[in-house]
Amino acid sequence: MKLTQNFRLQQLGFKKIALWSGPRNISTAMMYSFANRKDTRVVDEPLFGYFLKHTNLWRPSKDEVLSTMEQDPKKILSELTNPKQDQAVFFMKHMANHLIDLDWSFLKGFSNIILTRHPKDVILSYSKHIKNPSMLDLCFEIQHELLNYLIENQHPVIVIDASQVLANPELILKKICNTLNINFSTKMLSWEPGPLKEDGVWAKYWYHNVHKSTCFGKYISSKDATLSKDLLPIYRKCLVHYNELLNHQLK
Repeated sequence: MKLTQNFRLQQLGFKKIALWSGPRNISTAMMYSFANRKDTRVVDEPLFGYFLKHTNLWRPSKDEVLSTMEQDPKKILSELTNPKQDQAVFFMKHMANHLIDLDWSFLKGFSNIILTRHPKDVILSYSKHIKNPSMLDLCFEIQHELLNYLIENQHPVIVIDASQVLANPELILKKICNTLNINFSTKMLSWEPGPLKEDGVWAKYWYHNVHKSTCFGKYISSKDATLSKDLLPIYRKCLVHYNELLNHQLK
């Protein structure tokens, strides 16, 4: 009798890895890094269609997303929790705010990674595309809620900051892989320039720099830059949540 797909994957040590990022971070580079592994399949923001339909928020790719992506969260989560694949690793790149108003119990089956970045860096970059961003747009608050949920429910979680990845990609990726109990591959450190077939339809609006890249870039801090006065209140709110996230940062 043939082994079932799920049993075969269990024998391979199957891992479902969910990266929960905020905007204007290195989440796409992380997806490219994992995609370059021979044992990994990646998916790009599979809950984006649900998020846009549910919130009715504007994004540059809104019409394209709503016309091409599944929006029923039950169908999406069923595919994510029971992926059809033979590879040993399934890597999901998500924005943390795509979790809004969902039942988070499905997270227990995932190895969850929270990817954050200093709020000033995020706000300076994101506000060039979306004026007057909200707390939901920027994700820090919901990332903090997610962290608390995972800890309270004793689900494994890794918190990483973009700056630590960019400062030493090999070291941090090795630590991530070790924590996830998967083998590190040097292929994660570089990739071919250009798009991935898995890129979302929004790639043409956001992925220009990643498509030009072949590896993780250097971290460039915005600490000496100045935020406009109208962005300072939301920056201070985000900073509170960001600092709480850093208390659990991967060492």
